[in-house]
Amino acid sequence: MLQQACRQAKAWHDAGLGDPVMAINISPRKFQHPDFMATVREALDSSGVDPRRIELEITEGAVMEEAEATITKMSELRALGVYLAIDDFGTGYSSLAYLKRFPINRLKIDRSFIQGLSHQGEDAAIVKALIQLAHSLGLTVVAEGVELALQEACLRDWGCDLMQGFGYARPLPVGDATALLASTRPEALQALN
Repeated sequence: MLQQACRQAKAWHDAGLGDPVMAINISPRKFQHPDFMATVREALDSSGVDPRRIELEITEGAVMEEAEATITKMSELRALGVYLAIDDFGTGYSSLAYLKRFPINRLKIDRSFIQGLSHQGEDAAIVKALIQLAHSLGLTVVAEGVELALQEACLRDWGCDLMQGFGYARPLPVGDATALLASTRPEALQALN
């Protein structure tokens, strides 16, 4: 999966579709595997993709397992140039002390906090606090599970950097994702035909 995602990111770049960041979910089992670093290096090298176009998403629960070893591995990944995100943040038992030590770029707020979002209430208080906290640590914030205009409006008001969810698009096969990227760049659309 990692190899395929890196090749696709490179193909989009080569087709003139810009340099979107390819976010790849990494399972806890895969992340903890002894050969994981070698697998990442091989995927980057063989595809020729710019490592800054790759973001590895690791769940909050996975990063808390063997936290010190995780910090070391994350530092090695950052040295390769890939971006790192903690996915599904807020659903586990992470320590805020560790959050400031993890060498990550992004914090992805779990959809469970977004689903019941309005300008008031417990979810709103938590989401606003997470956005402020992440920004104070120099992190980009992504809200997962955005489906409604009200959710988007709240998140924009609170300074959320990026949003994803069915309100924008459902997961797409590669061909449809390529067409969507090309539709935003007319010159690239001609190059594909």
